[in-house]
Amino acid sequence: MASLPTLLCLCVAAAHLAGARGTTTPEEPTATAWGLEGPSLRPGQPSPALEDWEEASEWTSWFNVDHPGGDGDFESLAAIRFYYGPARVCPRPLALEARTTDWALPSDVGERVHLNPTRGFWCLNREQPRGRRCSNYHVRFRCPLEATWGAWGPWGPCSGSCGPGRRLRRRRCPSSAGDACPGRPLEAQKCIRSPCPGCSLNICGCPDHILLGSVVTPTGRPLPGARVSLRDWPGTVATSNAHGTFRMPGVCASSRVNVSAQMDGFSAGMAQAQANSSISAVVTVVLKKLEKPYLVKQPESRIREAGQNVTFCCKASGTPMPKKYSWFHNGTLLDRRTHRYGAHLELHGLHPDQAGTYHCKAWNDAGAVRSGTAQLTVLAPGQPACDPQPREHLIKLPDDCSQPGSGPTYLDVGLCPDTLCPSATGSSPRCGDAGSRCCSVRRLESRKIRCSGYNLPVKIVAECGCQKCLPRRGLIRGRVVAADSGEPLRFARILLGREPIGFTSYQGDFTLEVAPSTQRLVITFVDPSGQFVDTVRVLPFDPRGAGVYHEVKAMRKKAPVILDASQSNTIPLGELEDEAPLGELVFPPGAIRRADGEPYAGSVEARVTFVDPRDLTSAAAAPSDLRFVDSDGELAPLRTYGMFSVDLRAPDSTEQLQTGPVAVRVAASQIRMAGHVEALKLWSLNPDTGLWEEESGFQRERSAAQRVRREERVFLVGNVEIRERRLFNLDVPERRRCFVKVRAYANDKFTPNEQVEGVVVTLVNLEPAPGFSANPRAWGRFDSAVTGPNGACLPAFCDTDRPDAYTALVTATLGGEELEPATSRPRPLPATVGVAQPYLDKLGYRRTDHDDPSLKRNGFRINLAKPRSGDPDEANGPVYPWRNLRECQEAPVTANHFRFARVEADKYEYNVVPFREGVPASWTGDLLAWWPNPQEFRACFLKVKIQGPQEYMVRSHNAGGSHPRTQGQLYGLRDARSVRDPERPSMSAACVEFKCGGMLFDQRQVDRTLVTIMPQGSCRRVAVNGLLQDYLTRHPPPAPADDLAAFSMLAPLDPLGHNYGVYTVTDQSPRLAKEIAIGRCFDGSSDGFSREMKADAGTAVTFQCREPAAGRPSLFQRLLESPSTALGDIRREMGEVARAQARASGPLRTRRGRARQ
Repeated sequence: MASLPTLLCLCVAAAHLAGARGTTTPEEPTATAWGLEGPSLRPGQPSPALEDWEEASEWTSWFNVDHPGGDGDFESLAAIRFYYGPARVCPRPLALEARTTDWALPSDVGERVHLNPTRGFWCLNREQPRGRRCSNYHVRFRCPLEATWGAWGPWGPCSGSCGPGRRLRRRRCPSSAGDACPGRPLEAQKCIRSPCPGCSLNICGCPDHILLGSVVTPTGRPLPGARVSLRDWPGTVATSNAHGTFRMPGVCASSRVNVSAQMDGFSAGMAQAQANSSISAVVTVVLKKLEKPYLVKQPESRIREAGQNVTFCCKASGTPMPKKYSWFHNGTLLDRRTHRYGAHLELHGLHPDQAGTYHCKAWNDAGAVRSGTAQLTVLAPGQPACDPQPREHLIKLPDDCSQPGSGPTYLDVGLCPDTLCPSATGSSPRCGDAGSRCCSVRRLESRKIRCSGYNLPVKIVAECGCQKCLPRRGLIRGRVVAADSGEPLRFARILLGREPIGFTSYQGDFTLEVAPSTQRLVITFVDPSGQFVDTVRVLPFDPRGAGVYHEVKAMRKKAPVILDASQSNTIPLGELEDEAPLGELVFPPGAIRRADGEPYAGSVEARVTFVDPRDLTSAAAAPSDLRFVDSDGELAPLRTYGMFSVDLRAPDSTEQLQTGPVAVRVAASQIRMAGHVEALKLWSLNPDTGLWEEESGFQRERSAAQRVRREERVFLVGNVEIRERRLFNLDVPERRRCFVKVRAYANDKFTPNEQVEGVVVTLVNLEPAPGFSANPRAWGRFDSAVTGPNGACLPAFCDTDRPDAYTALVTATLGGEELEPATSRPRPLPATVGVAQPYLDKLGYRRTDHDDPSLKRNGFRINLAKPRSGDPDEANGPVYPWRNLRECQEAPVTANHFRFARVEADKYEYNVVPFREGVPASWTGDLLAWWPNPQEFRACFLKVKIQGPQEYMVRSHNAGGSHPRTQGQLYGLRDARSVRDPERPSMSAACVEFKCGGMLFDQRQVDRTLVTIMPQGSCRRVAVNGLLQDYLTRHPPPAPADDLAAFSMLAPLDPLGHNYGVYTVTDQSPRLAKEIAIGRCFDGSSDGFSREMKADAGTAVTFQCREPAAGRPSLFQRLLESPSTALGDIRREMGEVARAQARASGPLRTRRGRARQ
């Protein structure tokens, strides 16, 4: 039988081909273009017919999922959505455009192709003129812009003649397609007419009739003890029995009466009785378990001018659905009658004192939830929303642009603050601001910087202004791997709540696009093989649009244990070597049931997988982020003592079994922190919200077991029913809480202007053994946050009285790269760590290699000493009280904080047009922009092998190549130091970025960038990848190649792979595109990932380098200082090399000639 991955790959391939080769239906007309007739268009010129649109629409980016071969070239819409993600192309494209990868139309190359906006593009070799095969095409789609609703109409009349009812109001969508506007056209609201009289004779006046009913859960499990009542009839009229059924004599069969039921722990339910004979009726009332409310829409910050209007929106879900909302301004409750709010808060005729923070609270029968805060800025008349004067933004210039003997030179190129501007129309009743405007670059100025032997062009921000915002799309890329073996989780289903949104790839990779209003992203990865526990993660992301990379660890299920359902069964929780189990799970006889509540008899395969916090490595695989909603509706942290997953199945069956009450017993001796024995609770995970919800408390129980060392073991006992939820937690709500401030930097100089955004910082709370803060006996919780322009604040547990009551291990990663914290050897220095004395000593900062230099330097440990109120030495960070989150978030860079730095500091990037990769909104449209498209970023790298005794800096010089308006003009510089191959001491390699060839920002014409690769040192080119050389020969014009100290090429337009030594990745985040490309380049493959350099795999060009003679500068340095002299030296040396090669190859050619004769 074929393996599962093979079958899935075949299914994907079948879907790919079916999208292109399926039969054309009459409803889906297909455009067929011969291309042998009609006017010829210049490369890059849009088709006039494709630009003439009455409906508001725009083009997507270009896609290319197939390379021509076999039957032809196929770019099916189904395959594009599978590989690029379903959100990249709208549900119903209006049109499709296809061009070859040389940007020619089919008519230019004389090929017959098929285009269908709903199915895709295909070109068949058998349909082409004799001797011709299909070119390699990429395609784009025309998508309608999202339509917006009109204003709500008036409320209609209240339904019903008496008692409670509802009324409706409508709104219209101006689009011709009725479902083009997101959301619903109807909105309902409760209303009440005059009270209805008691149960009427036509309902309860039939003594010979009977109503038969049942109360069940959504899965059909019967609910005994439910209280049943009739609408408009006071009090309980029946109670469901042990089978969940009830009888109500006297109810008329034809009355269609509404029957309601209530039960503790469940939301109220109602159903209408239906006659099933002349004298009887039946009804089934479904009750859903109470579920605390959770927010699905948060209020968003707004900026308005005085006198304008604003609307804040809040929406919560839960069971039952929340109906009550309250709004707060600067923490003060707003009067409901004055503002007449519900889920929406509308403020009219704004004035300055209404500025500040706003948040909402939503309630249902299970509790409350509080939203995040939204900031309202109200501008006074004449006050500009965007200061035209740019702020300071320093960039580092190349080393040869600084004065000899001085440090690096920085240039202020300016930046515009990434802030909102008021809407040009003034106000909108909608939740989102249509046509939002942002403060961004309005004008650039060109300058020349004098460097050693040349002038460096640069463009600086001259003026800021309010312009249309670029779309903000938080992007997450990552990989799911097994926590125990590192193998990828292949083709795992990805769920957002309960909604499937995609699959992981064969390598376990995934890409997620996050809506801008999302504040908490909960994702579940479901293993198709059933060997891993469902992996629920709360993934941090950057809401401003920068990409973030996560490596997700999946926990393998324990081997099954066979249970007898008729007997009592005990399964231990925790099986660490030399450690007693933390507790046990006890199944009483007859506790196991089927999903419909019927008892199960026979053997049971039980897999109970326990996450033991006494194993410090298990924190990476723990589910969710250990938070719950407290009684005030706020997210609060939990301290765990262990988590477990329960999987019960009949042997050789996929049916999941459930249980009645089972006991969870925890050894009290394992709960060592003061007050935690009394506070311990049992929780279950809600996979929709990623939040833990309380199941039961614990009571002390003295065990009748044999005494151990004359001490009787004491257990804490709780109870749980294993139903739909399968993940449980032994947790304590901890109130000793604080925040820790962390920043990330580009290098270990820790320069404030070189902070790195998008770094995932993780803090693991540790419980140390008494007196041994460096020797933790367990972890208690973990949290992750993403650094922004002002660092990150991570929640943690801390203590004022005992500084070492809690300790923490803090690590940081960027796209799989581990960052290094400031050193602590031989002792931590305040200027290096970033924390002043005496607080630094109290925190006990230690990098992971402090005691053993051979250990990795990827984290640090600290005592979580909560700052003492009124102590000035502890009032300036890096640890902040829980209620001072805003102070932590807004702390200046001069305040105390902990520091990480990128290890890959031996690289340099310079763009003529400034762009901050962590802030996509800083993109500026310019022909010399390194990234021409702010919606899609394409990163290109060339792998350069170095044969030499040391590591060398390699530079790529990128200038306009074939575009008439940029030819010869600089786009930017990239420097990268080669990395030594651990298995080849005399060999290293560098992954050097170059500017990809393709369309410039105006999308009118392509440019093949002129790329020059030049190592620093006495190096000469000795080999070029044969496939790359052949490609460049077949795609003229060739670049100058007479300089053996460098390698030049016109950048390819095709996305070449590792066989050419070129690594190309397209992504919606520039940083993620580069990180993935670098990982593939290190690995020397087109789909792998490595942080160890494999210098001999997938290289493009090879240089041989040697140490220069003593006192002689390197060729790299000579080119910078005196280009003409250096070029003369190069020509002379080239002549010597050519003569030597001719002498060496002459006899060889003679011998070969004789052999052919």
